Amino acid sequence: MRTAENGRQITRGSYWLTVVLLIALGLLVAACGSEAGSAPADIAERQIRVVATTGMIADVVAHVGGERVDVDALMGPGVDPHLYKASAKDVVVLDEADIIFYNGLHLEGRMTSIFERLQATRLTLPVAENIPTERLRRPPEFEGAWDPHVWFDVELWATTIDAIREGLTELDPSHADIYQANANAYADELAALDRWVAEQFATVPEQSRVLITAHDAFGYMGDAYGLEVRGLQGTSTASEAGAADVRALAETIVERSIKAIFIESSVPTSTIEAVQSAVRSRGHEVAIGGELFSDAMGDPDSAEGTYIGMVRYNVNTIVAALR
Repeated sequence: MRTAENGRQITRGSYWLTVVLLIALGLLVAACGSEAGSAPADIAERQIRVVATTGMIADVVAHVGGERVDVDALMGPGVDPHLYKASAKDVVVLDEADIIFYNGLHLEGRMTSIFERLQATRLTLPVAENIPTERLRRPPEFEGAWDPHVWFDVELWATTIDAIREGLTELDPSHADIYQANANAYADELAALDRWVAEQFATVPEQSRVLITAHDAFGYMGDAYGLEVRGLQGTSTASEAGAADVRALAETIVERSIKAIFIESSVPTSTIEAVQSAVRSRGHEVAIGGELFSDAMGDPDSAEGTYIGMVRYNVNTIVAALR
């Protein structure tokens, strides 16, 4: 798996570049004569070119596809998918893809319409949108939309394995046995990880299982493993926290004598630092418990550059700070 060279977000001043890119992507769709799901004639004799939006999805694809796939992740370490905009590099990468996987549930926000257009010309699959709705969170602050951060419940994230296996099999049925065997093996790894996460959180005293972060990305983790989760911004970083939000959260921390709060790799640290300062002004000290990976994984060459490594790092960091 590799990360595409386009982790930079486009600034507000680059409006016309965004327009040009959207036009280019529209032309890409219009120019492609193949029907959605039709495989290139040589697909069985070469690696499948896969594009995934996030590193978490790319990692699942790499496990299920094995040596059959060459995977590009559009959004690298530290990139916020809620705010991500298409770059010139994206046009090239998407144009060369045989199949595209994205999270869905509006995680990719501004790119969702692009993927919906691309569905007309090639397999473009939202891996999280086949999860039964009764298992999805719908936080009131997210205005009726589903919480897209499903990867924080390991058992729930494991359901994306089948969606990816089915997509690769539809494109390349001659290697279906390979995809099935790889999917089974990875599912076993995630089942073991799920058990480990539950065991680690069980070591934290129940009254201390309060996770406070920059935005409410960890709700599925809370529901699955018995944590109370509070985010300063809410489920999407597209909304900004105000002074009243900072004050309210600071008062909660003081009242409950919470020991630690956490920053995130893809969210500016200033918001949590403001909470820490507000807590201090009330005569209480709260530590920064560490940096968590929320909407993006770590560097590709690090342990946190894999889904399992990222989960283990997050859990170890949270447990050490709260316990």
